[in-house]
Amino acid sequence: MIDWNVAVQAGTRLVRPGPQVSHEEARAVVAELRELSRDAHGHVRDFTGMASELDPAPATVVDRPGWIRANVDGFRVVLEPLMEQMTERRGPGPLGGAGNVVVQAVGSRVTGMQVGAILAYMASRVLGQYELFLPPDPSGQAPTGRLTLVAPNIVHVEQELGVHTRDFRLWVCLHEETHRAQFTGVRWLREYVQDQMTQFLLASDLDPGVMLDRIRDAAEAVADAMRGGDANLIDAIQTPEQRKILDRLTAVMTLVEGHGDYVMDAVGPEVVPSVEQIRSRFQGRRDGGSKLDKTIRRLLGIDLKMKQYAEGSRFVRRVVAEAGMAGFNQVWQSPESLPTHDEIKEPAEWMNRVIGPRAIDVAPPEASEA
Repeated sequence: MIDWNVAVQAGTRLVRPGPQVSHEEARAVVAELRELSRDAHGHVRDFTGMASELDPAPATVVDRPGWIRANVDGFRVVLEPLMEQMTERRGPGPLGGAGNVVVQAVGSRVTGMQVGAILAYMASRVLGQYELFLPPDPSGQAPTGRLTLVAPNIVHVEQELGVHTRDFRLWVCLHEETHRAQFTGVRWLREYVQDQMTQFLLASDLDPGVMLDRIRDAAEAVADAMRGGDANLIDAIQTPEQRKILDRLTAVMTLVEGHGDYVMDAVGPEVVPSVEQIRSRFQGRRDGGSKLDKTIRRLLGIDLKMKQYAEGSRFVRRVVAEAGMAGFNQVWQSPESLPTHDEIKEPAEWMNRVIGPRAIDVAPPEASEA
C-alpha cells in the first residue's frame, strides 16, 4: 500500500532546509531545549496536579529529516492493523500473480512519494509532539511514548516573531510536556486513542468500487480547497461509520490540545515573563500565511487542528474557572468522563454530567468564609 522507504526518501529530499546556524549555536539550542523540557515537566506537574512520570527522559531533539523518519515509523505502527486486513482480503489481480505484484509495487511507490511530500510540508511547521506510537522495543526497556522537539522550526519561529528565545522555548516545552503528562499520567488514555484509531482504519471500505468513489471525492475536495472552500481530504475519504469514530477522536484530541494550550499560557508570567507577547504574535502567525499555504492547511485539516486548540482551550478555561483544577481533572477518570464534541462547545453540559451541579454551584468552605 505504501512504500515507506520511498516516503522517507521523498520527504527528506523535498523538505526545506532550516535556518542557518553554526554548529556551536545548534549544539547550544539542543542543550537548552533538553534542559527546558525538564524544567517544563516540573511546572506542568505542579500546575495540573497530574500524576505523570517523576523523572522522565529529556525531550528528543531532532531536525526536519529526523522528524520525517520518526513519523514514518509511527505511521507504520498505526497502519499495521489495516495492512493486515488488506493482506487477508487480497486476491489474485486481473493481470495474474506476477502482474499484480508489479501493479502493487508501482502503486506503493506512488503513494510513498505522496506521503513523503505531505511529511515534507509538515516537517517545516511542527514545533514538537508527543509521539504515542513507536516501534516495539525488543528489550521492553524503552518508554511507550517519546517527547520530540524540532529544533530548526523552533529557532525559525522565534526569529520570525522576534520574541525572547528562552521564554519561547520554554513556552513550547510547556505545551508538549502537558501532552506527556496526559499520556503517562492517565494510564488508559493512550490505549483509548489507539483503539479509536484502529477502529477508524478497520472501518475503511476496501471494495475497489467504493475506493474509486473516495478517490473522486478526494479530487473534488482538492478542487474545492483551491477555490477557497472548506473541503478537506479527511472528510472526503471517510465512510459513514468512520464519521462516528472520528467524532470521538476529534473530541478527545480537542481536549488534549486545548489542555496543552491552556497550560502553556496559564503556568504564569513568573515562568514565562513574555507569555502575553508570545501568544499574541504566535496567534497572528497561525492566522496568517499565503493563499497557497492556507489552501494546503485547509486540505490537510490543519485549520481544523487550529480550531481544536481554540475550542479545547475555552473548554478547559471555563471548567477550571467554575470547578477548579481538581474538578477539571475528573475528565481523566475514564473514557466515559471524556467530553463529547457537543460538550466541548457547551462546558456546562459536561460539568452537569460528570461533576454534578452541586459541585459547581456550591463554593468551597474556605471561599465562603472569606
